[in-house]
Amino acid sequence: IKASESGKITHNLSPGSVIAAGDLLATLELKDPSKVKKISTFDGKLDIDQTNLDIDPKETIRNILAGYTGETDATVAKAMENTHNLEDAATLVADSVTEYLRVEKLFAGKLKDDVVREMAKANSDSLSVVIAENQAHMHLKERNALIQAMLRQVETFADRFGSTAIPANLEAALTELSGLKEKSYGELALSADNLLRQSKVPPFADRVAELKNTLLDASTDFVALSKSPTLSAGVDLLTSLFNDPDDAVKRAAMEVYVRRVYRAHRVSSLEMSEEDGKFVCDFSFQFSDVDPSESVDRKGRLVVVPSLDALKSDMPKILDGFGSKVGDGPTSYNGSPVNMLHIASATVGEADPVVIEGIVKSQDSKLNMLGVRTVSVLVPHEKSEPYYYSFPQCDGFSEDPLRRNMRPTFHHLLELRRLTDNFDVERIPAVGKNAQIYVGSEKSAKPTRGGPQQVVFLRAISHSPGMVTEKGATRFLLQGLDELERAQGNSKVNAQSSSRIFLHSLHELEDTTPEEIAKLFGNIIGKLKSSLATRLLKLRVDEIEVKIRLLTKGSDGQPVTQSLRLVASSVEGEWLKPSVYVEKPDPVTGVANEYCPVTEDGVGDMCYVDPYGVSNVVQTKRAVARRVGSTYAYDFLGLLEVGLISEWSEYLKETNKMGDIPANLFESQEFIEGPDGELVLGNRPIGTNTIGMVGWLVNMKTPEYPEGRDVVVIANDVTVQSGSFGVEEDEFFYKASVYARQHKLPRIYIACNAGARIGLVDELKDKLNIKFVDPENPSKGFEYLYLSDDDYKALPEGAVIAEKKPEGWALSDVIGTKHGIGVENLQGSGKIAGETSAAYDEIFTLSYVTGRSVGIGAYLVRLGQRVIQMQQGPIILTGYSALNKLLGREVYNSQDQLGGPQIMFPNGVSHEIVDDDQAGVASMIKWLSFVSKNVGALPAVRDCADPIDRKVEWRPTPTPYDPRLMMAGDGTLPGFFDTGSFKEYLAGWGKAVVIGRGRLGGIPMGAIAVETRQVEQVVPADPADPNSREAILPQAGQVLFPDSSYKTAQAIRDFAKEGLPVMIFANWRGFSGGSRDMAGEILKFGSMIVDALREYEHPVYMYIPPHGELRGGSWVVVDPTINEDKMEMYADPEGRGGILEPAGITEIKFRKADQLKMMHRLDPQLKLLDSELEGTEFEDAKEDIMAQIKAREESLMPVYLQAATEFADLHDKTGRMKAKGVIKSAVEWEDSRAFFYWRAKRRMYEESFISQMMAADTSMTKAAAVDVLRSLCSVSDFDGDNEGVATFYENEIGTVNAKIASVKAEGIKAKIAALEEEMKAL
Repeated sequence: IKASESGKITHNLSPGSVIAAGDLLATLELKDPSKVKKISTFDGKLDIDQTNLDIDPKETIRNILAGYTGETDATVAKAMENTHNLEDAATLVADSVTEYLRVEKLFAGKLKDDVVREMAKANSDSLSVVIAENQAHMHLKERNALIQAMLRQVETFADRFGSTAIPANLEAALTELSGLKEKSYGELALSADNLLRQSKVPPFADRVAELKNTLLDASTDFVALSKSPTLSAGVDLLTSLFNDPDDAVKRAAMEVYVRRVYRAHRVSSLEMSEEDGKFVCDFSFQFSDVDPSESVDRKGRLVVVPSLDALKSDMPKILDGFGSKVGDGPTSYNGSPVNMLHIASATVGEADPVVIEGIVKSQDSKLNMLGVRTVSVLVPHEKSEPYYYSFPQCDGFSEDPLRRNMRPTFHHLLELRRLTDNFDVERIPAVGKNAQIYVGSEKSAKPTRGGPQQVVFLRAISHSPGMVTEKGATRFLLQGLDELERAQGNSKVNAQSSSRIFLHSLHELEDTTPEEIAKLFGNIIGKLKSSLATRLLKLRVDEIEVKIRLLTKGSDGQPVTQSLRLVASSVEGEWLKPSVYVEKPDPVTGVANEYCPVTEDGVGDMCYVDPYGVSNVVQTKRAVARRVGSTYAYDFLGLLEVGLISEWSEYLKETNKMGDIPANLFESQEFIEGPDGELVLGNRPIGTNTIGMVGWLVNMKTPEYPEGRDVVVIANDVTVQSGSFGVEEDEFFYKASVYARQHKLPRIYIACNAGARIGLVDELKDKLNIKFVDPENPSKGFEYLYLSDDDYKALPEGAVIAEKKPEGWALSDVIGTKHGIGVENLQGSGKIAGETSAAYDEIFTLSYVTGRSVGIGAYLVRLGQRVIQMQQGPIILTGYSALNKLLGREVYNSQDQLGGPQIMFPNGVSHEIVDDDQAGVASMIKWLSFVSKNVGALPAVRDCADPIDRKVEWRPTPTPYDPRLMMAGDGTLPGFFDTGSFKEYLAGWGKAVVIGRGRLGGIPMGAIAVETRQVEQVVPADPADPNSREAILPQAGQVLFPDSSYKTAQAIRDFAKEGLPVMIFANWRGFSGGSRDMAGEILKFGSMIVDALREYEHPVYMYIPPHGELRGGSWVVVDPTINEDKMEMYADPEGRGGILEPAGITEIKFRKADQLKMMHRLDPQLKLLDSELEGTEFEDAKEDIMAQIKAREESLMPVYLQAATEFADLHDKTGRMKAKGVIKSAVEWEDSRAFFYWRAKRRMYEESFISQMMAADTSMTKAAAVDVLRSLCSVSDFDGDNEGVATFYENEIGTVNAKIASVKAEGIKAKIAALEEEMKAL
């Protein structure tokens, strides 16, 4: 750094200091201070023209929506003042919402980088559009506030314009707005949804009138009406009839209200009367799920007072009347009051709960004497639901804010006391009348990192039957998930909160037992987990509880309900594990004292009490995993089971099979480190692992292997030191992977980690001392770090390397006593990297990136080659913040920019991208379905409903087409593979080639096809280089480019480890040989195809489809002579093969001169002109004839060029290819499916038999093994009848195996004889 003036420099930092952008390095005191430029206050006048700042409010709204600031509420209010009718006001709101949505739909659910890239591509000529859209989105908070203010104005439309209807244009805009799913749009989506729901509710007066008619109908049974599911929306309307002029209506409304509110009780008597001009309903009740012999006869009273104004004076009279009804009856049980008092105001209006509380408390002695447990006060609200206030005796008759606006028995029915024991709860809005949502923060004596655990509780009651049917349970759970989905939009709900669902079904079930319910519940919850797994995971549902009621008979023969609790819980570890309990309730509170488990053998004797406990270790770990965007490692076992159920359901549906899913579908044993350090299989409590790596041997019964298949699963536990790799983790990973290789089992790795673990010797931090150069001025730096003599001697030997100094011991090396804090972790990383590379070469390896995977974690997934990546799971080497520090400026703003799906999918690291962990698990199971159960086993064949002898109806065309349709069909015309079985992989990379896996008659196959259309390779811009620009490179169809060549070779290698036969639909015109691609290593990657095919150990079928062609170098790299034992080539009669295309051949081998020669030989006119030319001697005549010849040649040239091209094309047809032996035979496209099925099935058996014989007798050649099979087979055309031979192998597998055994025996005898001869020679 050079100073422009001389002066005195004072250094602020010493040499060797670590610096960052913006740090002050030094100051300069100028020699001539007058040269310092000073900033002074301006004291003159600014010459600025006066401007009118009044802006039309609609213009301000447009500006705010464009990303500028403004006063939202005032602007919206002013704009609304200028509207004079409903249509204008609705149009203003609808237009604003539509503009808001126009911008946000560009970004919703997408990565910002992807959005900006697509926008820049679409607006390359006008980047100002891109800037404008991004500016608007960046000010989302202000735009949200504007739209929210407008929605509040919509709520006033009914009063302002006298109509509750919402115009169609506004309804459409609100519907679209309510569909936004991201958290940032949550408040708006909730508000829009509420407005839409309110607009569809019939007018209050109409609903009240309908209810009134029902009550007056002489045929109405009030008891039945109180239990009706249809009354759910009208129960609160009953209170508006308490002041009806018709006394009959008033009495009926009070009776139905009491019976409805006490639906879960036995109302033994109910009496209507009138006291002091007030209507009174006195009733006796008991809990219906307590035997009458154990029940307490409790009293209740509902009094309708004209208004609350006179409540203070009326209260003593009300209590006196209640006392006369209670009489000598019980007022308490075990010290707890038992009676209930309800006071309803007949006058609509506002009420002050503080005033009511004072009135109630003033009568506390009387209330206690009468044994009143709760005083409930009801105040009607005009054209809406009433207000409820509850004053429980346990709180000294103070109002309970949790019960505010809650029907009197809801608190009990929803079991809210269980929540408040361990959680601070707050109620948030819900849609359903019978549903409530609470946000609970865990009570904790000590502060916790990240704040207390948060749980969203959904509590609901149901009067509907059918809750224990699959259909009814699905309906309930979907409604619950809808409520939770809405709750996620509430700002009080954080992104890591778990969810728990509770439903109290009040409908009594008859003619069933707890054991039958338990069995049914287990089946239903399994199906629900499968069908709704994605939403259950997204909403983080950890527990589902359903309380149902069975109708039985008590000791006196009278009906008694038995409460049964159905629980699917993840709290103990296993994901939504089902269990069923019989409850034993308290006679007074109705709250269960005990929960007794129900099994197939009946109700267990060991019962327990379980309120909602605080988070255990598993819950805490689960929350940590969610915080980083992943799923707790142990929960993947549950997801795998759910994925299997889904796979079976789909398979049974596809094959129209009526069988059930096998029992014990999924079992797992955990790898646990034994005392000797070796891994043993066992089980331990979930969450007790002490290292950040876990693993299991899982057995899965799949459609391919209904008897079960073993798979090794290894996973990072991100809850242990962020899932980082220490020495212990590396050793565990290594041993588990070696186990998979030794047993030849598939190995799955679930990645979510922080790379190699870093650390320091923490015990030295408090003992460090610094030897400063100048103790008075530390900025001059220091000489060394040292320990005092006492601290040094207290350390274990070898903990540090130090040199004796006057101050103590100067440190030269810190070693420490703990293993696994530094470079030794890198050594372990190298070890598991080598192991993963070996595993890929020997067994099937698959990695699923569920969260960020860093450093060695990124290398492990790449070394395993097959990678499924979750949208929020970046694969990176270094974090973006570290790179920004290295670059000295804020270049990157997320990990996704470095290794998100938009990077790893186009570059071929990730084979597939999934939205969430359930989709990831489903993809793992789908991929495994193509893979044999262990290395060397026959392919994983499954039954198939698609007839193998059907025609392949979708036919390739001469014009460019999508090759995926050729393999999978278009939905109407079926393709080559079994319908619905083809799945593409690596779709984002090397787009000139399509690779995937599919089934042919149930036989799994790898597939490689060629894109015939032009595609684009996108090279993204580098954010670190301002001059960098995105490059879009076009790639022609039917041509091999560097990336597609590499992709082809990579796919072949992947198929090899999966034991798959391969189908290559060869349709290449050659390699791209331009300078760009030659520099891009096209020769290297093209050669890799040959290497991969030469090493391939399974059948490979090359097939040239209709209108396909295979030419030049592209033929060379797939010619069967590369691996004659395994490779075969076929072609459709419309396929072509040759060195050059016919047009190119004619340019070289059938040139214009040859074409002219053929013209003069064949064309009569030219023959005549040639003879005339030859016979004339006059020059003028010759010139004239020559002109005629030239004209004739020119007119004939197009057709003769066509003929020459056709002649060249005839050299490339199937007949010549077959005659020259370069293809095995011609196969019609329509019949190719049946042909290749029988060929593949035959070779599947044949290759297995041959390899077994050659392994049994090492002296046997392949030809000799084939001769053995030929001698056994009864099919006359052994070489040509694939179907016959395959059928023989399948039916006579015992005969063949017996022959193999005899070959093995003969081979052993031969070896023994050879050894004897060798011994004799010694």
